[in-house]
Amino acid sequence: MAVLDHIVVNVGDLKRSKAFYGEALAALGHELLIEYPGTAGFGSDRKPEFWIRAAESAHEPVHIAFAAPDRATVDAFHEAALKAGATDNGRPGIREIYHPSYYGAFVLDPDGHNVEAVCHRPAG
Repeated sequence: MAVLDHIVVNVGDLKRSKAFYGEALAALGHELLIEYPGTAGFGSDRKPEFWIRAAESAHEPVHIAFAAPDRATVDAFHEAALKAGATDNGRPGIREIYHPSYYGAFVLDPDGHNVEAVCHRPAG
């Protein structure tokens, strides 16, 4: 299993960055797969793994999502991160906005980066 599930970086000009990454990542076999207001996701095999997000500053905190093999591991990550000093930014649970089996938990690390653990598998 890969350590990273996806990463989101902030960009100052979404249109310009979308064009840039669309061309640059095509050389690696990746393409623009999905867009939400203010965001664009690139990847292959129908799974966006690299996201860009419009921001006032490209130097705002980033979003990093670590892959988890199951929901219990997502829960354990959240608990361990809070004990290690993180701030809760979204308790473990389903995020149907992404897809029906998306189970994630979010914390803010000491520098304010949004760190997530996510499992895409259905319960059970």
